[in-house]
Amino acid sequence: MIANKKEFTGGMVMMAGFMVVLVIMFLPLFEGGKNCLNYLDDLFNSISKDSAYYIPKIKEDVAKSQTGKNLTIDLGMDSEALAKDCETLLKKSGGTATAEGKIVKVTGDLGLLLKNCLEDADTLFHNKGQELQDKYGIEGKKALFTWWSTLKALQKSLDKQQKFAEGKVVYTVMTKAVECAYNYYKVEPQKMTQRLGMVIFSLIFYVIYTMWYGYAILYLFEGWGLQISH
Repeated sequence: MIANKKEFTGGMVMMAGFMVVLVIMFLPLFEGGKNCLNYLDDLFNSISKDSAYYIPKIKEDVAKSQTGKNLTIDLGMDSEALAKDCETLLKKSGGTATAEGKIVKVTGDLGLLLKNCLEDADTLFHNKGQELQDKYGIEGKKALFTWWSTLKALQKSLDKQQKFAEGKVVYTVMTKAVECAYNYYKVEPQKMTQRLGMVIFSLIFYVIYTMWYGYAILYLFEGWGLQISH
């Protein structure tokens, strides 16, 4: 039994309109066959990438605080294949590395190791994966994953040696440089000011569209006769 036909009908019309817009949002209307959600996801990823470039500052900090710190350490990797890739990367970092099963024995300068890691992260951040492929013979994104795994193992080993300050620096390189470069690979950065109109429109549309759905539900339930009371 409908308690208020006018209100119920209004809710039905609003809900129908909401569903039509929702279907349109999933149609491949944008360049490259992208739908609205794909387009906006790429837009906000590109804007966030422009503001997430921490690598130059980290390079300066590492050069000042870690250069000249000798390192002799064993790294426990998750697999023998990963250990071999780790060995390949570290040998290009000015030290020595020997993979024995899942263990990589490393000696060298921590600052130089991190410097090379940051250079590789910078390369991938700028979408130049082929340069890492040429350098190591390992696909670019896989090389960065190897660096991430190496730094994770390095931080763990440094903490065991109670070298917590060095471990903290390694963690910063891993999260703010390597992870960032890996996650944003192939995303083209854009400044907020370049797409300000679209950003403002999308945020306003999101608010209106959410309220639209909420009022449609409200009118449907109230028209149906459902009431919320204490």
